[in-house]
Amino acid sequence: MRNPTAFLKEDYENLVKNQLDWKLQNLESSSSPHSIVNGKKVLMLCSNNYLGLTNHPKLKRAAIEAIEKYGVGSGSVRAIAGNMDIHIKLEERLAKYKHAEASLTYSAGFTANQGLIPQLADEGDLIISDQLNHGSIIDGVRLSRADRAVYKHCDADDLSHVLDEAEKKNYRRILIITDGVFSMDGDIAPVDRIVKLAEEHGAMTYVDDAHGDGVLGEKGRGVTSHFNVEGRVDVEMGTFSKAFGVAGGYVAGSRDLVNYAFNKSRSWLLSASAPPPVAAACMAAIDVVENEPQHLENLWKNTRYFKKALKDLGFDIGQSQTPITPVIVGESGLAKKMSTRLFEEGVFALPIVYPMVAKDRARLRAMMNAALKQEHLDYALSKFEKIGKELKTI
Repeated sequence: MRNPTAFLKEDYENLVKNQLDWKLQNLESSSSPHSIVNGKKVLMLCSNNYLGLTNHPKLKRAAIEAIEKYGVGSGSVRAIAGNMDIHIKLEERLAKYKHAEASLTYSAGFTANQGLIPQLADEGDLIISDQLNHGSIIDGVRLSRADRAVYKHCDADDLSHVLDEAEKKNYRRILIITDGVFSMDGDIAPVDRIVKLAEEHGAMTYVDDAHGDGVLGEKGRGVTSHFNVEGRVDVEMGTFSKAFGVAGGYVAGSRDLVNYAFNKSRSWLLSASAPPPVAAACMAAIDVVENEPQHLENLWKNTRYFKKALKDLGFDIGQSQTPITPVIVGESGLAKKMSTRLFEEGVFALPIVYPMVAKDRARLRAMMNAALKQEHLDYALSKFEKIGKELKTI
């Protein structure tokens, strides 16, 4: 008799054979500069905890106080009985921070993209997407019945050409979607030019700023602040799971957007609301980012130092403009071997391989963090140099 699940084992073994599988590591401590992974003390260089806020005492205190008042869960989706006052306060606080009329929180950035994108564009519409957009955007686009077009990565001139061609087809709506910061290469979308083109063509704009939140712009307000286009992007999507150090996604924009989103977006309507301690910690994180500028300053100080040193050593770090620092080595097997050797030397930096990046562009992705000290960076750099020479990647 045919085994209908035989493909599961076969496909997994094929991934292992081609060195394209993920091996899950066990984090046995908080996400800190020195963390315990698989029982070993290592320097953490692969967390998205850019500002080091996962351990900030104000966030922890806010979460504990919320547990005491509200408990650990809301008991329902927000459309029924899970709409707590703490969720409303968070959205009001977030909208003020983002200089937006309103905001709406989701269980994750992924579910925001998955639930909202297909509701914004349907049959008779067109979605135009950057070539290297995040997988959550791609999945959101696939759920839509709209036509699709792709423009060359970060190429506003190619986007202009795609828009000119779209004008000939009399679409009902056109939606342009881009990451703000691209998570594999660390480069920044030309959001100012994208917004200008959208306005010229009457198109909507949707920016996924998961890796720009807390990192770019005045007081970390993200890529729209970085390019001085606040209020001109129709949908700003972000996350609390990276620079803010907590969890959850959101969209910010007009009140009309938020009213539309929570009535139409199934990933919001059918997901339980955020646990109260999470909502409280998110609010505390916004307060910290606004009122303690040293975290953002340290992040960029570390970023400049680390990138320059890697370049001086001869590593290929691509075109990164942000704390995301790819160390590009080419072959998947080589990236995995380098990661293993670094771990043996006490540095935790994971390999990124196909299909997350092109087959010949495998890399280690080193993420800078405000809590790292110069001695941490120097230690990591000494190990990159040692192993880079050992494996002939420099």
